Amino acid sequence: MLTNLFYLVLLLLGFPTGLILARLCREEIKNWRKRLFIMIVVSLILAVIISFIPFNSFTYKFPVIISLFFIIITCLTIIWKSH
Repeated sequence: MLTNLFYLVLLLLGFPTGLILARLCREEIKNWRKRLFIMIVVSLILAVIISFIPFNSFTYKFPVIISLFFIIITCLTIIWKSH
């Protein structure tokens, strides 16, 4: 129960992290917008692929999926804030 709460807090921290990075790196975001979108797509594809792996062969499946969604949320926030 406590780990699920920790995962939820970790996902929610993706929004302020993206806002802080968008504020700190305004010039770099213009050059990296396409690369951030590629990172979002790759993270989403990896999350889908990892979700099909059996749990007994990959013990850390759920934390890896949560961290990939953290990357997705952070990159989406950076792209959204840069427009």
